[in-house]
Amino acid sequence: MSKPGAVPSEPRTPLTTEFFDRPSPEVAPELLGRVLACTRPDGEVAVRITEVEAYTGDTDPASHAYRGRTARNAVMFGPPGFVYVYFTYGMHFCMNLVTGPGTAAGAVLLRAGEVVDGIDLARERRRSARRDIELAQGPARLTQALGVDRAQDGEPLGGPVFRILSGEPPAPTLIRQGPRTGIAQAADVELRFWIDGDPTVSPYRRHVPKRRKPDA
Repeated sequence: MSKPGAVPSEPRTPLTTEFFDRPSPEVAPELLGRVLACTRPDGEVAVRITEVEAYTGDTDPASHAYRGRTARNAVMFGPPGFVYVYFTYGMHFCMNLVTGPGTAAGAVLLRAGEVVDGIDLARERRRSARRDIELAQGPARLTQALGVDRAQDGEPLGGPVFRILSGEPPAPTLIRQGPRTGIAQAADVELRFWIDGDPTVSPYRRHVPKRRKPDA
C-alpha cells in the first residue's frame, strides 16, 4: 500500500551508483521513502528511510571528513555508492551512504526508518523497543535493526549485503528541512531532512554543552 502523499514508483527498482554521484545535500532529501535492505547470516531486514542528515567534506566542521582522511573515515573519500559505518559513544554504530561528486568526501547519515520487511528479525534484534515504530527510530536503533556493525564499513550498495531500492518517495510538500541534531559544530546548518508526520522520525535534540562543575 502506498504511503499518503507518496510519489508513484516501481518500489523494488535498485538505485544506480549515479544517484549517489552528487553532493550529499542533494542526495539526502531524495533518499526519503527509499528502501534499504540488509542481508545478514540470520536473515534480511529492510527499512523505508524517513529521516537523514547530510555531511560534506573539509568545509563542514561537523563532518568526519573535515580534518582529512583517516583509517576510520577512508570510505568517505572513495567513490559514491558505498556504506560508511562508525562507532560512537563507545557503544553504538551509525550508518551512512557515501555520496559524490566523484571522490569528494561526503555522506548521508541514516537517522530513522520504518521496518517494512523482516520485522520479526528486527524485533528480535531490538527487544527493548516497546512499539514497532521504535525499531529503527534513531541512527543507532536503525543499525541494530539491520544487524549492521563496523564489519560492514566499506560494503557496496548493490552487493551481497546491501541493496538500495527506489521505494515510494514522499510528495515534496511532505519533506521538511531543519538543523542537524545532537552535534556541537555547525549545529544550526539545516541539512537534516525528514518526512513530515511520519511516526518513525526521531525527536530533535539540540546539542547541550557540558558544564563544568563549580569548585567546592
